[in-house]
Amino acid sequence: MGRCALALRRCAFVLSLMVFLLAFSFFPRASGADYALSYWLLDHPDGSQRYELNVAVSSSLYEYYVGKDHSLRSNFDLGKFVTPYALEPVADSLWTIYHDDEDFANSVLMIVHQIPYKASTPQKYPVETIAENEGDCDLFSFVTASIMMAGGLDVVLLFYESEDHMNIGVSLSHAPQDTRSSVSYFVYNAKRYYMAETTGGNWESGWRVGECPDSLDGVSARIMTLEDAELVSPGQVSASFSALTSSSITLSVSSSLLIEGSSVVLSGVVSPASADGVVTIYAKRDNSSWTVLGSVSCGSSGGYSYEWKPASAGVYSIRASWSGDTDHAGADSNVDSVRVISSSWVFLGFAVVLLAVVAVVVYVASRRVGKVSEYLVVQ
Repeated sequence: MGRCALALRRCAFVLSLMVFLLAFSFFPRASGADYALSYWLLDHPDGSQRYELNVAVSSSLYEYYVGKDHSLRSNFDLGKFVTPYALEPVADSLWTIYHDDEDFANSVLMIVHQIPYKASTPQKYPVETIAENEGDCDLFSFVTASIMMAGGLDVVLLFYESEDHMNIGVSLSHAPQDTRSSVSYFVYNAKRYYMAETTGGNWESGWRVGECPDSLDGVSARIMTLEDAELVSPGQVSASFSALTSSSITLSVSSSLLIEGSSVVLSGVVSPASADGVVTIYAKRDNSSWTVLGSVSCGSSGGYSYEWKPASAGVYSIRASWSGDTDHAGADSNVDSVRVISSSWVFLGFAVVLLAVVAVVVYVASRRVGKVSEYLVVQ
């Protein structure tokens, strides 16, 4: 009888655990807030017309870059921190008001000169720097190089080892005409790369393309080309000279509890509807960093659907994001969860339940036999 009671307790424990996991999986976690920044620009370095550029970074995109590998094998790996695609909407916005590559390059310097200076270790990706609104010479250089590359300019990183300093060099269609001093440049592969100092802090009268700080006058620089720049990103920032209207995106999962080897459908709606919008699906297992599951296009009504088969058992957090457009800031969905149970655990649970059922049947049968025997003895 003791073995039967133990089997019954095991059966009850397994059933209670499965009910708890199923119930807990229906409570999604809220997503984090977006990062909204604005930058002032002049129509020309000596101009008087002002523009305000609004930039928004979704939490999912920021957290994706926070979770990326930041390690370096050598200084020649610094190019991986240049991410033109992620900042392409900024470059596209700038080209709507500037029609000369020198003015375009100077407008990018105006932007980075408005980011507060703070020494940072280790290196960070441009999306991190923009969202956190602080950085130092190398982080500003990564942001500047990313926007300029996104705008079609040829850019290199310039590292002044003796000064422990970095800025960039940019090739232009003509020699800079708006410098307030002699023009500074480096020659690489028979091409002139004009110096662009990314620090300074004064966006209206800060350093312009071709100008050299006194501390760098005559100092040699290591030229780093950007073949390793990140050309593909899971998302982009939003940027516009008009106020960015908020948007939203929903996420639902077809099943919150799966057995290993099965699939789940992730679906939702982007609002307002964006027929050509692209939704990125992010996931992280347990306490790992966010990774990209994949991307899917929205339908004409803004709806999307993505089928996913988890590779292994575990607890997965899922979120969906879209990058917005020229009128709307991007948005993140709620964070939902999917619990994938190992097939071996399912088999073990089934075996325990089966054992408990057999034990109960045996126990009931033995009780009946006992009663029959008792009856015969009485007779």
